[in-house]
Amino acid sequence: MDELTAWSRDLTVEVGGHGVVSHTGSAALRLLADRSGLTGALSKALYRRGFTPVHDRGRVLADTAVLIADGGRVMSDLAVLRDQRELFGPVASDPTLWRALEEIGPDQRDRVAAARAKVRRHVWGVDRGPARADPALTGGRP
Repeated sequence: MDELTAWSRDLTVEVGGHGVVSHTGSAALRLLADRSGLTGALSKALYRRGFTPVHDRGRVLADTAVLIADGGRVMSDLAVLRDQRELFGPVASDPTLWRALEEIGPDQRDRVAAARAKVRRHVWGVDRGPARADPALTGGRP
């Protein structure tokens, strides 16, 4: 499994039990970013030849979006994800988040915008042609 999505390999949702975590919606949002291809597209957009960071920059950006959607108000709120390592795996430190954001210049912003637009078109089905009902949602009925 790809290293960006390996964190969700054994993810299950239960009503109760051991290892219960708060902010479960954050896990679902992070999983959506991974499965839709957004995290990978951000990684590709922020790739720099000869630079291999400990924390993939696409993952850092995706985690930052999750932090904001979860109600985070300051960058140090990334600790909410980082403190749940069992669920999220390794999450960047605050200084790494700062560095990742400082590395984004005009060219990277353009590539991030293009990557986000491409994933958005894919998710909304623009690349699939005419709109069709999803059989999984309609029970097989057209």
